[in-house]
Amino acid sequence: MSVQASRLLAAVAAISLALAPAIADARVGGGSSSGSRGSNTHSAPPATRTAPGTAAPMERTITPNTPARPTAPAAAPHAPAPAPAPVAAPARSGFMSGLAGGLIGAGIGAMLFGGMGGGFFGHGLGFAGVLGFILQIGLVAMIGMLIWKLVARMRTRQPEAAGAPGMYGREMAPPQGGIPPQGGMPIGNGGAPMQNPAPTTVPVNILPGDFQAFEQLLQSTQAAWSARDINALRGMTTPEMGGYFAEQLGALTNRGVTNVVTNVRLDSGDLSEAWAENGQEYATVAMRFSMIDVTKDGIGRVIEGSLNERVTATEVWTFVRPRGGQWILSAIQQTR
Repeated sequence: MSVQASRLLAAVAAISLALAPAIADARVGGGSSSGSRGSNTHSAPPATRTAPGTAAPMERTITPNTPARPTAPAAAPHAPAPAPAPVAAPARSGFMSGLAGGLIGAGIGAMLFGGMGGGFFGHGLGFAGVLGFILQIGLVAMIGMLIWKLVARMRTRQPEAAGAPGMYGREMAPPQGGIPPQGGMPIGNGGAPMQNPAPTTVPVNILPGDFQAFEQLLQSTQAAWSARDINALRGMTTPEMGGYFAEQLGALTNRGVTNVVTNVRLDSGDLSEAWAENGQEYATVAMRFSMIDVTKDGIGRVIEGSLNERVTATEVWTFVRPRGGQWILSAIQQTR
């Protein structure tokens, strides 16, 4: 073998080694973990008998892994108004004391020092004068009691109008169960808005018909992928996953190769978890499937895989649908 031929073979081998990882993972999903699983996107799905190991974390996703929202300062829009000045309450008490004391003092003074001999120190005090004094004292006491109740009632209502700590802010009614109504935020102790709770999730019952839909999507997406039918893929996936598939198919086209997956057969599958949140239902399913997976060059020659040997893959797929709608593919994760 000439030196020139040896160099050529070495170059071909080097190129093959460089392209091997990308071509070997040329099927749907590209051998990576991508997509979204709602609020569980950044949490590992539970292991199953089909996939007893852990699923790889998302390498590509549009769902941010955001930390809990920090607590806002006390000067937030729904924070309580400043407490009234300490002199406000004593002022009302002083007014009451002065009014009642003035009236009572006037009555006593009139009786003690009344002119024309009408006081106690005069000689004209009789039974009628004593009775009038008692009635006057009773009238003053009744007026004082009414004013006191009125002032006490006003003081009781004032903290509610100002948004006292531990209450809901103005323009909000306390919802049942302590969950704030849409567009509002409850006020916690100290007047600071509470952190938004995590989305409420509820279990979803997956029926045999749903598993049939999952298997059908496994086969249909592989067929659309092999035909390089982007429109068909977008109809069976979320916009996020459809965008990833379009990028991967474009990369294969730029290399001048085509990946063809045929005879897809689901060998084993079981449910990892299923839940509903924000009007959407999610189902994460572990699937082990076999297929004929080959990659061809521009003239149709097989450069990776075999037309006669089946290969097996185990992946975790997540499907999503609106309640009562059709399932579509939302995420693919590789297993470890």
